Amino acid sequence: MTLNDNELLPSERAVYTLRQLYLSYGYKRYKVSKFEEYDLYAQNKSFLTDKSILTFTDTDGRLMALKPDITLSIIKNIKDTQGTQKVFYNECVYRASDSGFRELMQTGLECIGDIELSLTAEVISLAYKSLERIGENFLIDISHMGFTMGLIDAITEDSNIKAQLMLAVQAKSYDEVKEICAQTKAGDRFSNALARACVLYGRPSDILKEARDISVNAQTNAALDDLEGIVNIMSENGLTKNLRLDFSILNDTNYYNGIIFKGFIDGIPQSVLSGGRYDSLLEKLGKNQGAIGFAVYLDSLDRLLMSKDTSATDGGDSIVG
Repeated sequence: MTLNDNELLPSERAVYTLRQLYLSYGYKRYKVSKFEEYDLYAQNKSFLTDKSILTFTDTDGRLMALKPDITLSIIKNIKDTQGTQKVFYNECVYRASDSGFRELMQTGLECIGDIELSLTAEVISLAYKSLERIGENFLIDISHMGFTMGLIDAITEDSNIKAQLMLAVQAKSYDEVKEICAQTKAGDRFSNALARACVLYGRPSDILKEARDISVNAQTNAALDDLEGIVNIMSENGLTKNLRLDFSILNDTNYYNGIIFKGFIDGIPQSVLSGGRYDSLLEKLGKNQGAIGFAVYLDSLDRLLMSKDTSATDGGDSIVG
């Protein structure tokens, strides 16, 4: 029987397309078990996108969990070797929905080892090319934990205030950032810099210049050096048209450090790709290595197809794509 490409769901087509892309860059497929011991996820719940975990008791009495996340499983099980390991996966995760738990397909990749700037740029370039292959209108928004957290650390040492500032930054709330900073002894230079940073968004060449103007210390300068180096590499390869800088993107500091990014496709309201540098996760799991990777949420592509079909049936406006 011959398989007709038109009979495949968008997520199924994406699996084959992206697998060839990752193989062409030297990534090897990594296969994980459908389940892990529950403790792995219970001890790292703040790393998970969805905190709900589907559990069961194994025949030997251990409490097990169907995977809500792939990265944790790969990092736990991958062997420690010299050099850099480059792997990709096509796996299902199990997450809560309004009607119970759902099985969701993901594809993505991980680099574990010595993560140099060129490899960071390669991973972001592959995220860019992944969306380029599955959606005509897309954006990759990138940030750097070191820049925003460098600004926050310059304002306060109070962990509660830091948490409030992180939420205000994620909400892009200039006024709220200023109000929280007013509770501290930080001067106007630092509070103005953070408030300005949370609303900076646009093409890298423009935003990097503005970010340099509000940089306050060695940590923020180093973060901007990283970003500039990555942008330069991607520019040399013609991969900046759909690239934006957005310093409101933040992740849990217990797991993430350095570059973080999200990907969006026109017609889907939430991110369809998410990734970043997560050396802190490896340290927490007892591994002395660096790591960066991303995941593509393939179920979002199928939901977009269904919304298009519904729109066509109802005579609604078509999605620009």
